Amino acid sequence: MAVLTEQQRSDAWAELMRKFKGSTVVTKAQLRAALDAVDDWVDANTTSFNNAIPQPQRSDLNTEQKAQLLMVVVSKRFTG
Repeated sequence: MAVLTEQQRSDAWAELMRKFKGSTVVTKAQLRAALDAVDDWVDANTTSFNNAIPQPQRSDLNTEQKAQLLMVVVSKRFTG
């Protein structure tokens, strides 16, 4: 899984700006830098995440399913 394209990063940044409007003191440039850093972190840690999934699930789940698994866990941890 590669890092997001420039367009995908721009789209995600715009989405976050809408979601965070009026609720943070982070500047637009700081938010973009944070988004880029998180995307780079995900790229650097993809193998570690995949290896954390036990077999046979690691082999049985496809990439999209693994991403959905991660999104659900992260969402529940931080939003309840």
